[in-house]
This record gives sequence, structure tokens and C-alpha cells, in this order.
Amino acid sequence: MLTLLLATTVMAQSWQAGSAKVDITPEGPIWMAGYAARTKPSEGVLMPLHAKALAIDDGHKGRIVFVGADIIGFPKSVAEEIAIAALKEYKLERSQLVLNASHTHSGPVVWPNLSPMYFFSAAERAKVDAFTRKLVGQTVDLIGTAIGNLKPAQVEYDLGQANFASYRRNPERKGPTDHAVPTLRVRDAKGQLTAVLFGYSCHNTTLTGEFYQLSGDYAGFAQAEVEAKFPGSVALFTSGCGGDQNPYPRSALVHAKTHGHELAESVIASAGRKGEVLKGRIRSRYQMIDLPFQPFGRNDFEEDLKSANRYVVSRAKVILTAMDNRSISRELAYPIQAIKLGQASVVTMGGEVVVDYCLRLRRETGNDKLFVMGYSNDVMCYIPTKKIVEEGGYEAKDSFMYYGMPAPLKGEIEEIIIDKVKALLKKVTQ
Repeated sequence: MLTLLLATTVMAQSWQAGSAKVDITPEGPIWMAGYAARTKPSEGVLMPLHAKALAIDDGHKGRIVFVGADIIGFPKSVAEEIAIAALKEYKLERSQLVLNASHTHSGPVVWPNLSPMYFFSAAERAKVDAFTRKLVGQTVDLIGTAIGNLKPAQVEYDLGQANFASYRRNPERKGPTDHAVPTLRVRDAKGQLTAVLFGYSCHNTTLTGEFYQLSGDYAGFAQAEVEAKFPGSVALFTSGCGGDQNPYPRSALVHAKTHGHELAESVIASAGRKGEVLKGRIRSRYQMIDLPFQPFGRNDFEEDLKSANRYVVSRAKVILTAMDNRSISRELAYPIQAIKLGQASVVTMGGEVVVDYCLRLRRETGNDKLFVMGYSNDVMCYIPTKKIVEEGGYEAKDSFMYYGMPAPLKGEIEEIIIDKVKALLKKVTQ
């Protein structure tokens, strides 16, 4: 018994953490992501954009690196390039890396994410390509810096709350929400807070299409406030399952600041409490699964070429080119990930995941502290539930055009994702 106690104590003391951040703000005007209504490049910078990383190591070959960035999303091609470089340079396995986007709609386009949405000149495309290329290099270097900064640390888990997320699929805003703010805090040997990672399930879109200044929206304001409260710290935001959630109210700068303040207050308040100190092993698994599209055929897209809607035409050209190159698939390759952080568990999923996935996973695993991240490792389309697919609407159907997907997803994807995620969780927790 004494031996076991001593071993547990040593393992808890062997944990290390390191963090880093880098300014990714582009120089000069650039086309902004997320809103089809925009007709020109950005006009100035409201706040700098950042990518941030938190590396955690259990001292027994268990390691995870979380990356969060003020961008619309990490497209599959970008995420894969970063992951390959991280493996080569830092021996970081794919399961040991999380690439999460805040999904701000006030950041630059990250090519080829949402490519059918944009109709810009060759010169503007060149700026977007240059930003994307630089982002890859900066993110790879950032991961290395965070790993290089690993030092003995105490990592705590806590849970706060913020209430501005609102269901957006009906005018009454009546529907499921997740107001939890899961938090991982890092303290050094002196007890000083050096880093904090926190999540929230809500679109990072307080600032709507008429805003042309670059910013991280409410998530950017929240991170800045937390870092100001704890000088020298790195505050890293991760998007949860906010696909069908909007901040309310929105469409004014004051609202972005107010929501950011509410979120920051929750994180700061939790830092004053004693959180659950994580100890033990870090384990992670990463898996690509197949999600079926609804039926589609070449004739559908040849007919779409005649549409008066330029977005319909744009998507049709993308799909017909893929068909000609025989690179089209009837299924979506979809990334899921499960991480055991001592007593805590983290799940990541790609795409714009709607909130019921988070709620259902917590309920069915019996773990109300499960930290669930969407918008991770690829943001390729919305991920609706069976109910939403049956209801239709933007998250179920219309948005797939902007993402260049050949068709909406089938309702059966909900059970596929839930079953596969739960199986992956069992592998890391058993």
C-alpha cells in the first residue's frame, strides 16, 4: 500500500507543462473568412490574432499538445501538413496533437476552407495562400516551442459557466445549449498560474458580416482579459460543439466585448478555486471514420451549372472537377480523438459539431466533466444530428454548398459518431 502511494505521488509530481503563443496577424488587408456577404478585404486590425499551444507530459512517455488559433478552421490539408511536420521534428504522434480553431469569422481565409464561398481576384488569392503557408510554419514552430518550454507543473481541471450561448435554429431560441466552461489550469512549482486552456460551445460570431476589422471576436477578448489578469500566462480558447449555437445578443462590438468578459470572468473565478489536480497517465487515440453522404449524381451538378446562384455554380465546378479526377467519395473521412489526462477525459471531433453531441456524450458516458471539442483537426462541414437532418435547414443542408461538399450527410451519422467516440474513449481509459 505504501509502495502504491509513493508511486502515485511520484507520478503526480512528474507531470510537466509548457506553453507558447505566436502572433499570426497578416500584414495588410486580406479577405476575411466565414461570411459570403463580404465584398472586400479587411480594413485594419481590432486586435492581434494568435495561435497558442499547451504541451502536457506525464513523465512516462504520455504527451499531448493542444493548439488553438484565431482562425475559421484548420482544413484537412493544412492540419495534415502540420501533423506530419510535428511527427518528423518532435516525434509527436497524430493522436498526441489537437488542432482546434476558435472559428472566428473576423479572421483571414485559410485556403481551401469554404473555398466555394469566395470570389476574389488572383492577387487576393495570393495573399490568402501566403497567409496559409505562413500559418503552417508558425504552427509547427509553436508546437516545438511549447514542448521546449516543458517544466514541472501541476495541471488542474475545473468547470465554470457562461450563459450567452443561444440555440439558433428557431426565432424563439428554444433548444439545447451547453453553458459549461471546462478549464485546464497549469501552475508552476511556486503555484503561479502559467497557462489556462478553456472551452465553450458557441459560434465565435458576435461580429457579423458588416465588420471588416480583424479580430478573435468574443474568444479573443476573453483570452486577452485572462492573460491581463495573470501576467506572463498563456490563455488558450478551444471551440466546443457550437454548430447550432450563436452568441446572444450579437452584431455589435460591445456585445463581443461583453461576452468575452463573461467568459473571462468564469475562467478567472475558477482560478481562485482549488481544482482537481490531474495525475497518472496521459493516453490518446486518433481515428478516421467514414460518414455517409446522401445520394448524389453527376447530373445534379451539371444542372447546377445553369443556376443563377453563383455559390451553387461554384460548388458544382468543384465537385465536377473532383469527379473528373476520380477524387470524389460517397463518404466523408472524419477525424475523432480521445485523450485521457489523468482523471480527466477529452474528446475532439472535426467539423461544426452541433451541441447535442456534447450533451449526449456526457450523458451516455456518465461523465458530466467530459471536455468535448468540435472544430478540431479539420473543419469540413457541419455535423448535424439525426433530428436536425430530418428537420433540414442551414446546418443540415444549405451550408454544405459553401463547404464544397457533394451532398448533405445522412442522419445515421449520429449513431456512427457516438458509437465510435465511446469506443475510442474506452481504449484510453481502460
